[in-house]
Amino acid sequence: MTPDELRAIVDFLRQEVHLDDPGADGEVVVGFDAPTVDEMARAGLSLEGCRQILGASWWEEMVADIVETPEMCDPGDPPEQVLEYARDVVSEYIRKRATL
Repeated sequence: MTPDELRAIVDFLRQEVHLDDPGADGEVVVGFDAPTVDEMARAGLSLEGCRQILGASWWEEMVADIVETPEMCDPGDPPEQVLEYARDVVSEYIRKRATL
């Protein structure tokens, strides 16, 4: 997997992070639509890279951290800021753990 292929995977996964309907108390809720290898490959991403990322030992931990991001934010943070923080979780996990 090349650096450009890895960046493309990160960009794709960041777009899978989204705001869900607010919780009962109006709190920000972040969702993550975990793609399959086939979905990522159909998007033109490196098949080898997709398998590596989705099969990583830290994948489930990353997904949990993404959806738990609002719990780590200040209550007054705007939803779009919380969303950006959650998307940054994807970037940081992959940057620190993926190998080329």
